[in-house]
Amino acid sequence: MDQTEKLLMGIENILSVASDLVQEVDRLKRVEEECQMLKEKLFLKQLTTSEQDVFALTLDGHSITEMQDILFREESTIKNQRRSILQKLNASSMKEAIDLYKKLPRLLLKTSRIIIKKSFKNSLKLHKS
Repeated sequence: MDQTEKLLMGIENILSVASDLVQEVDRLKRVEEECQMLKEKLFLKQLTTSEQDVFALTLDGHSITEMQDILFREESTIKNQRRSILQKLNASSMKEAIDLYKKLPRLLLKTSRIIIKKSFKNSLKLHKS
């Protein structure tokens, strides 16, 4: 086997590994999206439907007065629901509750990066043998 054939085989091997990695990254992206949806559902599942409405409007930056107009609820009801949200999420402020919610994707991204690195190393090992 001459040098050119060895080079071509090496290139084919690299292309095969790259193709496997692209497929694995696509699969992991789908898994990450599913995990994100599940984490959001689990996070929000702690809250009643009314509390979820208040939390969603808080995420969108609405004030209590705006929530009253949108949800047709009394100010005291909205304040009670906000207190209940904080209690259930073990947060001291709505900002902290929102930060907890927004951290969900970052936690998943960190996990998926670790999985991608492991998959890459495993693919390389498989193609070397």
